[in-house]
Amino acid sequence: MSEDFQYTPNRDPEPKKGSAWGDTIRFALLAIIIVAPIRMFIAQPFIVKGSSMDPTFATGQYLIVDEISYRFNEPERGDIIILRYPRDPSKFFIKRIVGLPSEYIEIDGGKVTVIDKTTDKKTVLDEPYVEFEKSDNLYRQLEDEEYFVMGDNRARSSDSRMWGPVDRDLIVGRAVLRLLPVASAELLPGEYDPDTVQ
Repeated sequence: MSEDFQYTPNRDPEPKKGSAWGDTIRFALLAIIIVAPIRMFIAQPFIVKGSSMDPTFATGQYLIVDEISYRFNEPERGDIIILRYPRDPSKFFIKRIVGLPSEYIEIDGGKVTVIDKTTDKKTVLDEPYVEFEKSDNLYRQLEDEEYFVMGDNRARSSDSRMWGPVDRDLIVGRAVLRLLPVASAELLPGEYDPDTVQ
């Protein structure tokens, strides 16, 4: 006894009009849900403008700023940070941390010395990244939660020498990656530990 068997291929139903638009909208919403928190709380891009960090950074270089590390660790001397300008928090600056909370900062003829308040230990900073010097003289005591920041181009940088220390809550994050130009791409660009005793 035989049975007739007829094969009928499965066919997808005709796509509904507007389903492509619906998929695009869903994809866009999903991308926003994923990307927005990353941009707001973890990392964001920053484009360097000006010459205050020459020769470490140049105008037009594209950086990624790590905004989460400082939620778990304190900023350290030598870190390259993005901060909100104390006199106008809508503006963002890139600088290097030179002085830490509760330290004394002494600048004599452009040479930077940090003094530990508890031990009176003096540390003269070795700063080989500074090519354009300025013969400043300054003495400043930092309070708790205050950081002294300077540009690597000391001759052309507006920094803590002019507008004072930066409060901890004005520090946005640390420059963690230089993406552009490709030839200068680097992880932790400009990183240098300047703590050397002379």
